[in-house]
Amino acid sequence: MIRRLVVASLAALAVSAATTDAFAQAQQNFRLINRTGYQINEVYVSPSAVNSWGGDVLGDGVMPPGTSRNIRFPRRTQACIFDLRVVYADGERGEVSRLDLCQISNVTITWNGRSRFTVD
Repeated sequence: MIRRLVVASLAALAVSAATTDAFAQAQQNFRLINRTGYQINEVYVSPSAVNSWGGDVLGDGVMPPGTSRNIRFPRRTQACIFDLRVVYADGERGEVSRLDLCQISNVTITWNGRSRFTVD
């Protein structure tokens, strides 16, 4: 449950500047870094304008603590603003909305008694 509270922190960090259509052709690829101390079993990344998550981008894989994964998008992807959901091995979920992936290259998930996402 505490991990769910982290999402609000990430959302506050992620909304740094308004985006425009000028960024629509920018690259959305990013590195997801797991520094939670917990295994992440599923990761979903979906354009904020879409009301469904789609498939788990990890496929059959998982992200043990201390690992990172490059998340890549097809070149034809035009959206910049995305939502992110992670599902931990114990079933807990964390979500963040409105990440500008045209401006963000790293998303780090940390756990220090009050889990949070950081972006850079």
